[in-house]
Amino acid sequence: MNELSNLTPSPGSVRERKRVGRGESSGWGKTSGAGTKGQSSRQGDGKPKRGFEGGQMRLAMRIPKRGFKPMSRVEYALINLGDLSDAFGPGAVVDLDALRSRGMVKKGPSLLKVLADGEFSTQLTVRAHKFSRSAVEKITSAGGSVELIES
Repeated sequence: MNELSNLTPSPGSVRERKRVGRGESSGWGKTSGAGTKGQSSRQGDGKPKRGFEGGQMRLAMRIPKRGFKPMSRVEYALINLGDLSDAFGPGAVVDLDALRSRGMVKKGPSLLKVLADGEFSTQLTVRAHKFSRSAVEKITSAGGSVELIES
């Protein structure tokens, strides 16, 4: 009867470890199953580093690099006043959540900037993180209000 202090694996379920390099008569002597010469017969992994192309210049180094993306860049979701007057009725409150729910702004940027492009005559309350000067003028002249959100 098996007890916790006397457990053994089932017969045939555990194989012994292959011990290479223990003499010719073992069948795994001399080159220990790695063949003769060459990269894969040497000690270690036998594989070059990722991206190594046999000494040829790596693809990542051959391709030209252009541009620069600063890590401190702040991205805004941009919306034009012409789009707002078409999508919202008078007295509506327009903010980033309202624009996302209507599919006018893609998910990604968490800040909103309103630009003055297009005709605008609807009385709206617009909440955004940034406004162009002319957008503020158009909104206020149409009887709407501008609320600046501190980010």
